Amino acid sequence: MKQVVKNLMVAAAGLTLAASAAFGASAQEARSLDQLLQQVQQQRAAMQRIDEAREREFMSDRADKQALLRQAQQQLRNEQQRSTRLQEEYAQNEINIANKETELDNMVGTLGEIFGVIRGAASDTIGRISTSIVSAQYPDRHLVLESLAQARELPNIGELEELWLALLTEMTESGKVARYQGEVTLLDGGSEVRDVIRIGAFNLISDGEYLLYNDATQQIQPIARQPAGHILRAASNFENTNSGFAGVFVDPSRGQILSLLTQKATLSERYHQGQTVGYAITVVLILGFIIAIYKLVTLTAVGGAIRRQLKNPQNPSDKNPLGRILKVYHENPSTDVENLELKLDEAILRETPKVEAGVNIIKILAAIAPLMGLLGTVVGMIGTFQSITLFGTGDPRIMAGDISMALVTTAMGLIAALPLIVIHSIVASKSKSILHILDEQAAGIVASHAEKKGA
Repeated sequence: MKQVVKNLMVAAAGLTLAASAAFGASAQEARSLDQLLQQVQQQRAAMQRIDEAREREFMSDRADKQALLRQAQQQLRNEQQRSTRLQEEYAQNEINIANKETELDNMVGTLGEIFGVIRGAASDTIGRISTSIVSAQYPDRHLVLESLAQARELPNIGELEELWLALLTEMTESGKVARYQGEVTLLDGGSEVRDVIRIGAFNLISDGEYLLYNDATQQIQPIARQPAGHILRAASNFENTNSGFAGVFVDPSRGQILSLLTQKATLSERYHQGQTVGYAITVVLILGFIIAIYKLVTLTAVGGAIRRQLKNPQNPSDKNPLGRILKVYHENPSTDVENLELKLDEAILRETPKVEAGVNIIKILAAIAPLMGLLGTVVGMIGTFQSITLFGTGDPRIMAGDISMALVTTAMGLIAALPLIVIHSIVASKSKSILHILDEQAAGIVASHAEKKGA
């Protein structure tokens, strides 16, 4: 663009010089001023026409050059994009070539390498098949593959098909629910033939119980400790279902979780892990419940007697606290207000210990229970450290008993404290309501007596 402008400037300068030369020649030829003026005007008009023509030519050339420039720029962008695309294709082709070379190297492997892979696959398949519960229904499936796993020569097509068939059979049977007759070895050492349901490659069920397959002895055995009742009920319903849909709990670990279930402590065993401290916490809880029940019964009876007395205040009874307070008033009808108030307060103070008796004991027991749990925790941790001192930390099971005691007693203390606190609040509220009624009635008696004296 700059070069075009430069060329145009040079052409304009040439035109100016040519016009000056022509003007000088005309001036020389003119014989008068009028002729000279006329020639100048004519030459001016001619030069204007020439300039306008050149300007139109310049603008036309400029538009053409700009179009060519835009076309060149577009071609440059297209070529740049094409270059980028070609570079990407080149890089991808390099990667594809490397992958193809690697694939080629792998496919060009020696038959010895293939033989090693086959032997490894056969060994893995034998381990998978021998431990699978499918072998409980189809025993000795792994014997065909043992010769392939131990072979020293290249396998033939038939042996390779046996490996493929074993893998395909395991995959197919793992998705089936099968019922068959199987021999079950009982816990007492005997055996019997039962209807066994196999759920894929996960679980065996018979007579509403879960069974385990012992691959070492190739025997089906019941579990020493069965799962919870709702799990067994689901298994029994599933076993008795002949059509439709029935839910059942499945062990995805293929029996490992069920095996660990036999080592899980029951609630009774957890309770006895608390030992002496746990038993003491139980005694505290039972004692608190006994006192609380007794107080609830007695306070309920006293509250009922007070409500009956409120309906008949003119006939006080010695069998309820309100009656005894009213009796004090009836025995001192002519006493002044201050002495009557003192006598009524004295009567209320005599009734208060009877009403509140045992309430604080429940509160104390609720506070003692977690402290006893903390004591059991301390005792258990002491036993744990003693075990570490004697045997080290190599076997965690040595410390498990003391740690269980430490944790179980803490839990038992909290479990005992929570209901005792709730019961104490209930009993305390009942006793306070009774004392509130007594105070209210005493205040009413004093006010009524003061009105009579004033009148």
